[in-house]
Amino acid sequence: MGETQQEGAGADFDLSQFYQIFFEEAGENLDHMEQMLLDLDLGTADDEELNGIFRCAHSIKGGAATFGFSDVAELTHHMESLLDRLRRHELQAIPPMVDVLLESADASRSLLARHQAGGEGEAVSTTDLVRRISELAAGVVPDAAAPAPAPAPVAASPVVAPVAVPAPPAAASVAAGGDAAGARRLEIRIGPLSHPEQADALTELFRDIPGLGTITAVPGGDAGMRVFAVQTNSSDADLLDLFAFHVAKEQVRIVDQAATATAAAERPAVAAAVDGVMGNAGFGFFAGAPGAPTGMAADAKPAGDAVAAKAGASAATGKAAEPKVANQAQMETATIRVAVSKVDQLINLVGELVITQAMLAQNSRGLDGAVYQQLLAGLADLDRNTRDLQESVMSIRMIPMSIVFSRFPRMLRDLANKLGKKVDLVTHGEATELDKGLVEKITDPLTHLVRNSCDHGIELPADRLAKGKSEHGTITLSASHQGGSIVIEVRDDGRGLSRTKIMAKARERGLEVSDQMSDADVWQLIFAPGFSTAEEVTDVSGRGVGMDVVKRNIASLNGTVEIDSAEGYGMRVSVRLPLTLAIMDGMSVGVGDEVYILPLSSVVESFQVNQSSVSTVAQGSQLVKVREEYMPVIALEKVFQVPRFDFEKSSNIMVVVEADGSRVALLVDELLGQHQVVVKNLESNYRKIPNISGATILGDGKVALILDTAGLVRRARH
Repeated sequence: MGETQQEGAGADFDLSQFYQIFFEEAGENLDHMEQMLLDLDLGTADDEELNGIFRCAHSIKGGAATFGFSDVAELTHHMESLLDRLRRHELQAIPPMVDVLLESADASRSLLARHQAGGEGEAVSTTDLVRRISELAAGVVPDAAAPAPAPAPVAASPVVAPVAVPAPPAAASVAAGGDAAGARRLEIRIGPLSHPEQADALTELFRDIPGLGTITAVPGGDAGMRVFAVQTNSSDADLLDLFAFHVAKEQVRIVDQAATATAAAERPAVAAAVDGVMGNAGFGFFAGAPGAPTGMAADAKPAGDAVAAKAGASAATGKAAEPKVANQAQMETATIRVAVSKVDQLINLVGELVITQAMLAQNSRGLDGAVYQQLLAGLADLDRNTRDLQESVMSIRMIPMSIVFSRFPRMLRDLANKLGKKVDLVTHGEATELDKGLVEKITDPLTHLVRNSCDHGIELPADRLAKGKSEHGTITLSASHQGGSIVIEVRDDGRGLSRTKIMAKARERGLEVSDQMSDADVWQLIFAPGFSTAEEVTDVSGRGVGMDVVKRNIASLNGTVEIDSAEGYGMRVSVRLPLTLAIMDGMSVGVGDEVYILPLSSVVESFQVNQSSVSTVAQGSQLVKVREEYMPVIALEKVFQVPRFDFEKSSNIMVVVEADGSRVALLVDELLGQHQVVVKNLESNYRKIPNISGATILGDGKVALILDTAGLVRRARH
């Protein structure tokens, strides 16, 4: 069981473990894009086709930028710019566009193959491709191409060329801490905006954050666009992170006025027109991403120089680059994609094999070892190989919880910064594996629980210090196997739930409550539809549409949600999910003529009971004393109303099982043995039965019920 702590919920995260997934998905996107480009009818290309090609390029660019593959991100960024103008009908698709996009796809594939091989071999030059794409995106039609209809003016696109901006008034620089020495002069274009107050919120950032710099609105701009002159020492990445709370990063264009003025004096007119479409050179890189180049500005320079090159030299460069593309290593595929239905069928067949092996093992117990030595040795090998086979097959559908947990550090960091809180994220049990189907369905409920803990649970730093706590709150995510269930917990050390506030809100909404309700019942009230104790509605929470959705989603997976809280100390939400299909080790016990299976991981010990150790308390409940510890006794004969035909026989064996941190003693007739059992979902084949988590087929062909030890423990509590 692993443990990871991310300071401030935003510490560096090792992305290399996800490289292979990215390479495979990028390869699929390139193949898909290539096929769509080949099938594209230039005369009648519809929006869906162009949007599909754009999405492929966008996905590759986003992944490459995240993992620090700058050359791939740069090339696909320019492909994306051209495709964006095509899908907005600002340009008419012509054959040279398809040609350059196909060549760029081939170059991207070679670049990715080089990264996959650890940077071995010579990198493909993309200078000529970038120049050609940029010229086409700027509306420059090659001589050999058929004349295209005049494109819409560049000014109509959100991607616009930088314009000269007057210097901000001197008075404005005083508003946000003065004009710092060496401050960068930027032009920032925001838009298109659906609400003008989005841009006003950006000016408030500069006013409220000391030392950020100055911002001045500049007249002009297209419809829905706002232009600002900014002086700041902050990097583009920091500005984009700040702006992301109010506008999407795709709506922000940042132009360095000093760099633009220098470049404009040196470049020809065509290059200046091309530069208007190339946009921000950051390509969405995270600061310090693994594998990111040390000088991104230097990487972009050859592309700008190449625009000024002559057409003849460019053509020669393009020809020279072709053999390099052909000689690049091919991307290796380490995995194959298989339909989930085929995997399920394989798991079912292995389950049947386990049952057949159990039947053979049971029927061979009475054989003479001396006479049937070779047969028994073969059956022993079959047992061992069957176990290895089932473990391998079961692992195919299982995904580690680290895949789910890895998406929370960034989300929590952004949310904590937005709320002005300091939060550390601690994770336990990342190696715990969960079925793929459950992983996909549990992600959204967990996301809401984490956001809820950060917004409602963790206090502001000043409030925490006033209460004697560390100013850094802690949210803990943990996953573990408990018996036949997966338990995922979200804990925080914040303010906890207020019984008084919840009761008051419940009465206000007309819910039936009483002061005699237990805390556990009061906590369950927050799952009522529309229930919220938030004093005001924000874009994070407060509408009361979260917790009821969480419970409904968990219930659809046949799971349960439990809450434990102490006001002023924190809150814990436990999500318990049953195993939908698994092969596990179990202990079979007999009660009358019935056989029940206990998950071996829940069994603590078994012993023969001494009647003097059993005490009867109120309402007929029994307790047994085991090494100075009293624990409840559950007679399975009474719970399941097992008919008894041998009246002289009585239950005198107890099996201690543990779940949810509590122990109970189960009263049974006999212990039958330990063996592997195939868990079959009883609910899908019959219906849900209390205290039963599934069923299995025994070696003699009979059906045995698998006990829900957690349910039995909860039964003993109440």
